Amino acid sequence: MDAVPADPPTLLVLDADPLPRLGRLTGRARVLHTDEASLAARLPLADVLLVWDFTSHAVRAAWPGEGPRPGWVHTASAGVDHLMCPELAASETVVTNARGIFDQPIAEYVAALVLAMAKDLPRSWELQRRGEWRHRESGRVAGTRAVVVGSGPIGRAVARTLKALGVTTAVVGRVPRTGIHGPQDLDRLLARADWVIAAAPLTEQTRGMFDTRRFGVMQPSARFVNVGRGPLVVEDALVRALERRWIAGAALDVLSTEPLPADSPLWQVPGLLISPHMSGDTVGWRDELGAQFVELFERWAAGRPLTNVVDKQRGYVPGH
Repeated sequence: MDAVPADPPTLLVLDADPLPRLGRLTGRARVLHTDEASLAARLPLADVLLVWDFTSHAVRAAWPGEGPRPGWVHTASAGVDHLMCPELAASETVVTNARGIFDQPIAEYVAALVLAMAKDLPRSWELQRRGEWRHRESGRVAGTRAVVVGSGPIGRAVARTLKALGVTTAVVGRVPRTGIHGPQDLDRLLARADWVIAAAPLTEQTRGMFDTRRFGVMQPSARFVNVGRGPLVVEDALVRALERRWIAGAALDVLSTEPLPADSPLWQVPGLLISPHMSGDTVGWRDELGAQFVELFERWAAGRPLTNVVDKQRGYVPGH
């Protein structure tokens, strides 16, 4: 990483509303703001880039341009696929992410989805709106099996929370290690799972990993949840699996196209729950993201090693 400038460094913020609270950096950084249209022109001015608008792909487009580039880029998100490009990956620039902010909120959201699907709560809401009293039997969660695909902090938090509900849980990561299965075990685990939770980062190895073959491996009673990245799933394959009842249900909090257009056929797929990429967004989450960045900036300004450093070739922060 480049040395910290002697004068107050220039922090460039790719804006999104509401803006981050950076009052603690007053007098310690020259803060500039930019939108997508002016990002390319302002990048050469920055020592640090804060990608506050983590839904934007503008960094990927602007980074290969002319002029110097920031020595440090931080994104207020767990995923980094929206900003990585070959030029950034090959550069000396350090990339950090918001690892640690979303772990437990997403785990709670997954637990809520598991309970809602097991207890048939969506159907109860539908019947209530129609004023229809229809007794049904629902499923038990304790004693079921889950496989969590993704062994990072979010995947591990999901596994811990499901275990607290009495679910036998296996975690699959990029490489096997103590308590973590490797990719070679995935199909075997899928074939026995009642719940399949996708919580992996988006890389060339994980893109489209849940396809027709993988949904075909799952048992008809299985339910699938994606809280990782939308392109982990071949959405047409998921639709076929639901329509043909290869699996019992699914929930998507992340999709290949966001926001999902109002005329998308996904809204009408039977057995599919859709939420607008909100599984990690609890009250006060933006303040937590801002405070995390300020703490990282203070480490950087003091010449201390940064935490949450992304392996730019892998596309995520390596585990320990």
